[in-house]
Amino acid sequence: MPDVTDLPMFPLGSVLFPYMPVRLRVFEERYLVMLSRVLQAEPAEFGVVLIERGQEVGGGEHRFRYGTVARITQVGADEGVVALIAQGDRRIEVLDWLAEDPHPLARVREIADLEWNDRLLPLREEAETTVRRALARASEFADQQWAADVELSHDPVAAVWQLAAIAPVGPLDQVALLRSTTTSALLTAVIDLTVAASATLGEEWPGE
Repeated sequence: MPDVTDLPMFPLGSVLFPYMPVRLRVFEERYLVMLSRVLQAEPAEFGVVLIERGQEVGGGEHRFRYGTVARITQVGADEGVVALIAQGDRRIEVLDWLAEDPHPLARVREIADLEWNDRLLPLREEAETTVRRALARASEFADQQWAADVELSHDPVAAVWQLAAIAPVGPLDQVALLRSTTTSALLTAVIDLTVAASATLGEEWPGE
């Protein structure tokens, strides 16, 4: 994928992070057309951005500029509905929304992946402890998508993105995390945003 390219887009009501899966059930005609085109390419990919205002179905939504390329890993169909699983890959910035044909299409710029340095290990450990503690605390009040003991990747960059994805924060905070320019900044933001979110549950954090 070159630095700038035109990419089919699938705006969603949730944020997709690199190294994370997304499961979709596709039934709208415009996205069925998009998938029929995407699946002709190798790898089969499309972009995902968070919807700022509006809904996933019907069009007319307003979208955030930053998102992630989703690479399809599994697909099946049943009575006009396509079920697929895709994996978050590279981050992208939308430079321009193009005319829909009939699905959303955008000119995007690829954002460089984060780099790992072993000196960040203490910060990563702090972030993981903070997130797991927050997930355990949040599970006392409501069912959570991710368990506090969820396993992370052995790849350090993948694990950092997975921590960002499972942190119990809202979608606007997730977009801010997705825009991080360094691994250090991402880990620090994960800690700060998780602590702030947990404070709404009445959690007392060390040092407060």
